[in-house]
Amino acid sequence: MTDRPKDALRPATQLVQGGRRPEWTGDPRLGGGIVNPPVWRASTILYDNVADLKARGHATHDRLFYGRRGTPTVWALADALTGLEPGAEGTLLYPSGVAAISAGLLALLAPGDHLLMVDSVYEPTRAFCDGMLARYGVTTSYYDPCIGAGIADLIRPETRLIFLESPGSLTFEVQDIPAITAIARERDIVTMLDNTWATPLLFPAMRHGVDVTMMSLTKYVGGHSDAMMGSLTATRAPWPRLRQAAYQLGQSVSPDECALMLRGLRTLDVRLQRHGENGLAVARWLAEQSQVGRVLHPALPDDPGHALWRRDFAGASGLFGFTLKGADDATRAQFVDALAHFGIGYSWGGFESLAVPCDPAGLRTATEWSDPDPLVRLSIGLEDPADLIDDLSRGFAAMEGAI
Repeated sequence: MTDRPKDALRPATQLVQGGRRPEWTGDPRLGGGIVNPPVWRASTILYDNVADLKARGHATHDRLFYGRRGTPTVWALADALTGLEPGAEGTLLYPSGVAAISAGLLALLAPGDHLLMVDSVYEPTRAFCDGMLARYGVTTSYYDPCIGAGIADLIRPETRLIFLESPGSLTFEVQDIPAITAIARERDIVTMLDNTWATPLLFPAMRHGVDVTMMSLTKYVGGHSDAMMGSLTATRAPWPRLRQAAYQLGQSVSPDECALMLRGLRTLDVRLQRHGENGLAVARWLAEQSQVGRVLHPALPDDPGHALWRRDFAGASGLFGFTLKGADDATRAQFVDALAHFGIGYSWGGFESLAVPCDPAGLRTATEWSDPDPLVRLSIGLEDPADLIDDLSRGFAAMEGAI
């Protein structure tokens, strides 16, 4: 098989071929390779002699050194993810999405630095900033996700990093990422994006000026609700700091879970399309229901972030929210409890649909969440959307006391 240059591959092809280097998928002494990189489990690596031991004493990402530094199974996943972001220098893998965010912030910030953090950020990220980062002398200021180029007014001489999450995973505001990254580059400030909602298939972050892009691979990449992992993919400038911090913090991932992530990655394109189609079908139906106050989905034309979403994104995933008009917490619980096809649980991006009550008001400091109607977040899976709509109808009936 003739190798094609990686930059000639479109995303769907990259998903299939990424990380399948011949040296990782077989041994020529055995007569050839196999389709999937084997699961290389290792802690101790054996060397031929002392000279070999010394020669590999500074090995990093492409030669066996010690299990914590990875094996071909781990490298294959990292290589495949790097290939999805043109302009990326490399990818690091972490035990969870939160671990990736925490390690990235620790690597790129130092005592006395100032961090600009989007106010709609994932709650564990906020907890890390207000907890450990604060104890280490890093100051965090939260900013309106809709600020756009106005971010320039919040930058201080000691600002070193701007963190973005677009859309927000609870309230789904879309940020003007190109405007923010342009200002950051003028000021020599690193930008880091939580891109879990869109993945590089729907939002190639580095083409929009982002320096470090993070994903919770637990979600859409894994896709089956049975493995946890996070990733940081970086451009050349921040890459050495991230890699060094990962080594110093002892961050490593299981090759078994990497194999599960690689399996999910191969079908990400078709699954993400189905998640998006199903999600829009349900969101459009919800927008027409009298029991719904509003639907928070950036692909809907009346969503406040729709224009930016349409400009920058190649599609939508299956995560969005909606409010129950005039309801209270107890009524919301009746609605969710009555659903049969929606599981009640955290996370999202698996093949199954989920519904959880959300209360964003207490998670804001720079902006106010003033909607009085209770919010429900839906992760739309791969079921037939007609069955999901029937199930939501049952929830509305239960909410109104009909069943």
